[in-house]
Amino acid sequence: MHNFLPIAYFENQFIPFEQANISIATHALHYGTGAFGGMRGIPNPDNPQQILLFRLDRHSQRLSNSAKFLQYDLPADKIQHTIIDFVKKNQPEKPFYIRPFVYTSDLGIAPRLHKIEKNFFIYGLELGDYLPPDGISCRISSWHRQEDRSLPLRGKISGAYITSSLAKTEAVESGFDEAILMNSQGKICEASGMNIFVVRDNKIITPGFDQDILEGITRDSAITVAKDLGIEVIERAVDKTELLIADEVFFSGTAAKITPVKRIENYHLSPNRPITEKIREKLTAITENRDAQYQDWVFPIDI
Repeated sequence: MHNFLPIAYFENQFIPFEQANISIATHALHYGTGAFGGMRGIPNPDNPQQILLFRLDRHSQRLSNSAKFLQYDLPADKIQHTIIDFVKKNQPEKPFYIRPFVYTSDLGIAPRLHKIEKNFFIYGLELGDYLPPDGISCRISSWHRQEDRSLPLRGKISGAYITSSLAKTEAVESGFDEAILMNSQGKICEASGMNIFVVRDNKIITPGFDQDILEGITRDSAITVAKDLGIEVIERAVDKTELLIADEVFFSGTAAKITPVKRIENYHLSPNRPITEKIREKLTAITENRDAQYQDWVFPIDI
């Protein structure tokens, strides 16, 4: 049961969440011609009259870029200002997740992006841990990640998430928490909605952008933090067998934050995860605005 925030932004106005409804004939519903973002916010632990958003500028820019694939000119500053107003109107009292969404809002039936109405909405919900923070089990999915030559993977295009949905359900219904997808070259790509990191010999290895991964903002944050901590980060293709002999494996994502992996298929990983924990602790401190070095990553909103 989700606890949705009471106010949504819909068709250029703020209205009660229950009234923000679309037609069953909406174009994006039929063709997956939408793109979304996601960001977390928390009440400031030191100031109950303030909300902290993590990397609002980067999230707004990525959604603006995603909208370009739909031929929709939606400036990042408009997204950012609307999200700020959204937070002020809702005044959330618990950790929450914001879902901004751009889409083809026409009621036509032809699959196209030209000469069609586009729109933008925002809603939110209270959200704690998306995955168990003590570690999860994973299977290698029978579904493969799409290729950038067939789908714009640098945008969070809604239609692309059918593959994630198939992989996630396959994993859960076969007794695992999460799926790990390979790309068309047979290399490790990402999870159903998270980027993946492998730790070997005190170095972090993660698939690069040439491996058809999503350009994750939490991924970028984890890489930056790791380098600042003096940990070497290598971006390259990753083989399946590397996961099975890894010292640590963890996921990153807005919803997942930093989530360790404790088992892949029938291979159990060590419960000692010093590098994963260092990065998780550092990012937690940053999101709570307890780290002066990264204050520009945290956007405070007075409510």
